[in-house]
Amino acid sequence: MEEKKSIWKFGTREVVYAAIGAALYAVLTYALNFLQLPGTGNVTMRPAIVIPMFFGIAFGPIVGFIAGFVGNILADLLSGYGFWFWWDLGNGIVGLLPGLFSALIVNYRAGKSILLAELSVILGSGLGMGLASVSERWVSGADWNTVLVANFLPAFLTDIANGLVLLPLLMVAFAAVINRSGRG
Repeated sequence: MEEKKSIWKFGTREVVYAAIGAALYAVLTYALNFLQLPGTGNVTMRPAIVIPMFFGIAFGPIVGFIAGFVGNILADLLSGYGFWFWWDLGNGIVGLLPGLFSALIVNYRAGKSILLAELSVILGSGLGMGLASVSERWVSGADWNTVLVANFLPAFLTDIANGLVLLPLLMVAFAAVINRSGRG
């Protein structure tokens, strides 16, 4: 695990990882859509949001983006919500930002790596859910109070809560798998 590949590599393996990430994110999001937060604009608890975050950290920003973007499209279609481009893009950003940090994360168990991943969760969720929420101003004509209180805050806070708790667990588990496979 000492040598890190280029974060922008996107070959056959990365296509497979992106497809797996998108499918996992879609299925888990669909399965957990009953965790709707009251008083919000269709915001759910979404522990599955950690999937694009983790795939970004583990396999790079393109894989993380596709896992979040395509996974959210599939989850919304499965759930009957239709197609919401800006929310799909926002979820892609939630996976992309951690991927940008992936070059700095060499040892998935190291405290510094986990702290960098945690920072990427906060930044990615803030930017992704911020863009998606603000889009409601021009897409739905929502007022700023609705954008902030019913959309951004619930989405951002649940995403970072899930990411901050679950991402380090996945990173440590992934490190164990890599070490057992002899690649670490």
